[in-house]
Amino acid sequence: MALHPVRPRILGFISEDVSAWLVASLVLAAGALLTGLLAWGTLNLFNQQLRQRFALQVDERYSRIEERFQDQVQRLDSLRRFFANSDGVSNTEFHGYTEAMLRHTRAFAWAPRVLREERQAFEHQARAEVSGTFTIREPDEAGVLREAPERDEYVPVLYVQGQPSYGAPLGLDLLYQPTRRATLERARERNAMAVSQPLDLVGVDPVFSRGIMLAAPVVRHSGNELLGFVVAAVSMRQLMSDGLPDSGHDNLSMRVLDLSSDDRQEMLYESPDRPGNSELSATRLLRLADRDFRVELRPSLLFLSSNHSSVVSLTVLGGLLSLMLSVLFYTLVSQRQRALALVEQRTQELRARETELRGTHGQLRGVLDAATQVAIIATDLRGVITTFNAGAEQMLGYQSCDVLQSMTLESLHVPRELQERAAQLAARFGKPIPTCHAMLLEGGEQGGQQAREWTLVRRDGSHLTVNMLATPVLDDQELWVGHLAICIDVTERKRVHEALAARDLLLKKLSAHVPGGIYQFKMDFNGGFSVIYASDGIRDIYELEPDVLVRHAEAIFSRIHPLDSARVRASIRTSADTLSPWREEYRVQLPLRGLRWVRGEATPEQLPGGGVLWHGYISDISDLKRVEEELRALSVTDALTGIRNRRYFQERLTSELARVERGTGEMAVIMLDIDHFKRINDQYGHAMGDRVLQAVCQRITQRLRRTDVFCRLGGEEFVVLCPDTDGESAYTLAVGLWDGLRGAPIEEVGVITASFGVASLRPGEGADALLLRADSGVYAAKQAGRDRVEAPLG
Repeated sequence: MALHPVRPRILGFISEDVSAWLVASLVLAAGALLTGLLAWGTLNLFNQQLRQRFALQVDERYSRIEERFQDQVQRLDSLRRFFANSDGVSNTEFHGYTEAMLRHTRAFAWAPRVLREERQAFEHQARAEVSGTFTIREPDEAGVLREAPERDEYVPVLYVQGQPSYGAPLGLDLLYQPTRRATLERARERNAMAVSQPLDLVGVDPVFSRGIMLAAPVVRHSGNELLGFVVAAVSMRQLMSDGLPDSGHDNLSMRVLDLSSDDRQEMLYESPDRPGNSELSATRLLRLADRDFRVELRPSLLFLSSNHSSVVSLTVLGGLLSLMLSVLFYTLVSQRQRALALVEQRTQELRARETELRGTHGQLRGVLDAATQVAIIATDLRGVITTFNAGAEQMLGYQSCDVLQSMTLESLHVPRELQERAAQLAARFGKPIPTCHAMLLEGGEQGGQQAREWTLVRRDGSHLTVNMLATPVLDDQELWVGHLAICIDVTERKRVHEALAARDLLLKKLSAHVPGGIYQFKMDFNGGFSVIYASDGIRDIYELEPDVLVRHAEAIFSRIHPLDSARVRASIRTSADTLSPWREEYRVQLPLRGLRWVRGEATPEQLPGGGVLWHGYISDISDLKRVEEELRALSVTDALTGIRNRRYFQERLTSELARVERGTGEMAVIMLDIDHFKRINDQYGHAMGDRVLQAVCQRITQRLRRTDVFCRLGGEEFVVLCPDTDGESAYTLAVGLWDGLRGAPIEEVGVITASFGVASLRPGEGADALLLRADSGVYAAKQAGRDRVEAPLG
């Protein structure tokens, strides 16, 4: 056979005559150019991502430091209000209140204001309450504390709550040193909290001695009389480093500078991690009370080493790939040119072997006779049998000498089947079809031959069911010279099919009496799902017909609730990966019955082809889920009052805090404590006390909004959780609850009052801190005489 006169091109555009070295050089140049462009783009992307990572780290660090600054101010202000709202605070009460407030703070102290004429009486009282050796002191030039000289005014440290390593300087006059004195004077003039310039803390380990002092004046509300100062000693090293990564593990290098002096800036803190060689840096002014501090952040060596560029690797790989492609193209072009020469040579050889193939006709005859399990029958155009192999002899009982050139293929068929088939084909083609052609027109309407079951007649007259494929036989000139029929005995296969049909009928009857559905579910090796079998019970579970699921398994997931669909798919894949039993409970959304709960269980087995097959059962558990919900409601309800209990409040508080942290709305809490409830129990009995609790809950519930959550914490303590509510609105609601309670007397007891505390959530605040501020409000209300609402604390 001659080659086509137009020679083909390699890959459709490279001529066969072009030099292989030229193609390889062009490919190498193009690869180098593309590698350079990719390296340039990768470098720009890396620099952009590095700046973004640094910015995220910086924002988080600034937020943490600012939160600590605010926490110091809030804690000291809480201590100031504790003194301002109390008629008197003992040393034990001071230590009990400040013990939980020492986070990031070296010490808290109470320093009352003492006039010259009050000194002797004050020292006498302090010796009786605090220490038998108490006296107002100040350090001399050697740093040793000695008795302070006579002055018009003193501010001595009376109470101190410090960390274990803190040396308590009892009696130390804070006015002895100019920096501390200036801080106290500024706090007194502004009637607000003041921060000192950097100073060395007294009684502190030298490592943590450098820090600042926060002072807040305590003023008696009736007359604005200055009672003294509450003071916090803050070590900048402790404040900045607590909770941060250890040395060598921090991504940021930090410095904190004091800006109090115009001529110089003192460095209060510098992190041990040294900054790396980078242009990235960030500076921000953070305010603590009345003073600004500059915080400088730069990336550390750890940050730069963990964020390295892949440009070099990309360049090397791109160069190697370009080189490999150039070698590949050189090999392809050169081999193609050699292959075309070989094709011409091989074509001549194939022509010579064509003659040899004709000699294989005899060998083919031997092969036909060797096929003893298959009947192969060939006929001429008239249908007379010309070939009858050994398989046909064994299958039909005839000898080849009895049928060759004497019998037709039509004579081996049951006449009734041929007539019915001829009638069908005649109706299809619109013209009469001879019975001798009926068996030879299988699948002609589809452009090809198809096998069909026929009934053949054996020599002894018995019938044999076979699967016969009839095809035309062509000569060398593509002319039709006869037909070839290949027959396979399917008697045993039909018997097996009938047995399987009987088994399927039995399985269907059994599964009809089982609640739920039985199924076989398959996952192919490529992740595709299919349903092999589904009983009629599946119809009640998914409101889908079983045959629909067999055709389209994804219809199941269209019924599964959108919130559960991803979980169910993931559990199926996990069961397939580990071959562990699958068990899942999920919701389905049905067109007729609506939302239902179902439980599915299945056991997987590995298929030889790489897939997994599950045998399982699925049932409706909606009634069980309803019982579980009722039990859940009982577990979060207070049995006496019928309102929510402490457990439910903790769950709702946690979820509302998470919502606010995502930046959606505000939140406030109102805490209340029934006044003199013990007196009611003692005077009227506990049964009347229970009725009082129920009546109080009824009156408060009537005035709450739909979104508010009213819970009983225990005893006579209650709390109202107010989502999407600021401090002012919560305070207004608390006043309405207070007014409604005291305005509706209870029979046999009279007017019942309560003390209310209100607190709204501050940025970055946790649940414990929020409840502590609300509880402090209740405490302040009781200290102020009960039956009142304490102003909101945030």
